[in-house]
Amino acid sequence: MTLQLFYTPDILPRAKAYVLSEEESKHAVRVLRLTEGQPVHLVDGRGGLYEGIITEAHPKRTAIEIEVYNTNYGERPYYLHVAIAPTKNMDRIEWFLEKATEVGIDEITPIICDHSERKEIKPERLKKVMVAAMKQSLKAYLPKLNEAVKLPEFLGSSDAGLQKFIAHCAAGDKFFLTDRMEVAGRYLILIGPEGDFSTLEIGAAVETGYVPVTLGSARLRTETAALMACLEIAVANR
Repeated sequence: MTLQLFYTPDILPRAKAYVLSEEESKHAVRVLRLTEGQPVHLVDGRGGLYEGIITEAHPKRTAIEIEVYNTNYGERPYYLHVAIAPTKNMDRIEWFLEKATEVGIDEITPIICDHSERKEIKPERLKKVMVAAMKQSLKAYLPKLNEAVKLPEFLGSSDAGLQKFIAHCAAGDKFFLTDRMEVAGRYLILIGPEGDFSTLEIGAAVETGYVPVTLGSARLRTETAALMACLEIAVANR
């Protein structure tokens, strides 16, 4: 039987029972045709995985009896924060968030750069994309999506203790990401807009401790470059 996963962000750790939201209840009963006695799994987006049984299959309030509580389910040995300039076509950034959630990412910050064509985002839609990807890939951690911020402000507020990288296409000395990253670390990677980072932005990032890196010789789209970085880090930490 296919594992049925539901997102329950407000569930309490070690809860013995839970009632699905109306949206999730409708999906369980009307779409998946689940009935009393069938097993389900709930995730809280914080690493908690709950195994339970349906005790009441109702399209507005499906009740679950919790039998097993798993903590830190699917926890990875590294932390990844990607700061990415939103693409002009939002379908592309949604694609990145979907795939990055499947591969493994912890935090995303949209950054507004000198060459950015898009200055704002709609976080509600993007979060729905990540929730769907989390459920589809059977994960228990939902990445954190921060508010959009201008790059200079972001550079001035970056957390200490992170291995910081900036991927850009301009000339100059650059390293392969996997040659400079430490395994099982905490990473922060900057990915620029379609027109790349400006020279001033690259200089400012380097001055604040970001290491310039290359993701290969091909010219990649913004969302592809960001996913490439996620993949390289995931493979290196396997």
